Amino acid sequence: MFLVPLALTIYAFIDCLNTSEEETKHLPKIAWVFIILLFWIVGPVVWLIAGKTRRSAAGASGPGSWQRSRRQQWVAPDDNPDFLKSLKDDRKPDAEAEEERGRRDGTNPDDKAPPAS
Repeated sequence: MFLVPLALTIYAFIDCLNTSEEETKHLPKIAWVFIILLFWIVGPVVWLIAGKTRRSAAGASGPGSWQRSRRQQWVAPDDNPDFLKSLKDDRKPDAEAEEERGRRDGTNPDDKAPPAS
């Protein structure tokens, strides 16, 4: 009988600490922390019922929908067309500089020397 209220208090305490100030209802976050810790069994129950704004399942704002939308936003660098374009843009000045050096030297970087026999 001692472990269940202790686990409930620890869960509510951690949940309260991880909740942003905007999501707490009725009282400031620090007041909820004191209520959870001072009123050992009643405090965590009140926090879970009335202390935090809960999202409804109809809004589909649960962890699953967050993960799905997060996966759609992030793209690996080798699949990201903007990143690949930036690589091409970064290489252009190097290629143009090498071509310019070849013109000054009178050689073309595409020219190959014939094999020596």
